[in-house]
Amino acid sequence: MKQASGPGEARAAALPLPSHRHLPGRNGRHEAGAFDFVPAQCADETREASVAENTGWHYGLRLFREGYFWEAHEVLETVWMRAAPNGRERHLVQGVIHLANGALKNGLAQQGAAKRLAVLALDAFGRAFAGGREQVMGLRHEALRHCGERIAAGEENPELSDS
Repeated sequence: MKQASGPGEARAAALPLPSHRHLPGRNGRHEAGAFDFVPAQCADETREASVAENTGWHYGLRLFREGYFWEAHEVLETVWMRAAPNGRERHLVQGVIHLANGALKNGLAQQGAAKRLAVLALDAFGRAFAGGREQVMGLRHEALRHCGERIAAGEENPELSDS
């Protein structure tokens, strides 16, 4: 396990993982209120300048990396809603949500949907990294592109690295 790069990532590492990986149509949803703690973990405003402090962002990435794709979407939705409209951060988070949904669809043997979501993710990343940016909110464009390509190829547990 890598060492946390900031206080938000350290706090996210200490948060509990969900009781199970929800697979819609295959197993039960989480108990009501299972994610009620999430808004308090998210920064009031999702901004690249304060990403090291944003526990919600880091928890969403942790869930993705550990294969909790449905849960990652739930957490990252709050992060996305708190990003400025049409800002890099909003496009980036939207793309990561699409990746999580695409990986979930691959796990449900819905590869057509997974491919469509991967295309949407790559489009969102194009906007997030416009102007030749290499990195936004700690994630590199090339790593995200690779993850999207793996999802489009049908991989169920794609790596989401920050390098």
